[in-house]
Amino acid sequence: MKKGLIFVLVLAAAVGSAATSSLSAEEAEESAVRRAALDYIEGWFEGSVERMDRALHPRLAKRLVEVDPQTGREKVIELTKDIMLEYTKRGGGSRVPADRRLIKITIVDMTETMAMVRSDCSQFIDFLTLAKGEGGAWKIINVLWENVRVDSAKNNF
Repeated sequence: MKKGLIFVLVLAAAVGSAATSSLSAEEAEESAVRRAALDYIEGWFEGSVERMDRALHPRLAKRLVEVDPQTGREKVIELTKDIMLEYTKRGGGSRVPADRRLIKITIVDMTETMAMVRSDCSQFIDFLTLAKGEGGAWKIINVLWENVRVDSAKNNF
């Protein structure tokens, strides 16, 4: 009887431990995704090329789609990692005071190898697509963004 009880307790502890380590692994992945998103947006505002470089995949495609209100014509602006690093090196958004940046990161969805994140701040709304690549590092591979107008209530604070 004692052996049976000990077996049940050991089994329960093992199952509980596996569930805890799985949850911890999931939390670690979410933290890594959040860190990449923060490296991107905070790196922009800090003018930190190191943080921006760490966040971006070498094949980054960042796009803005705008329609000219006067002509109705669509314009697509496309940026690469190299362009983002250059803009960041020039100061990025560093002229915006820290208390006016209003950064909010929301992980919309995640799998083992990809994540969708919404990044809100006082100037932009970015939809970030991240991929888990070499060495298990999460990198932003796609961004679709829009500028936040001063009169806009779109930002989600």
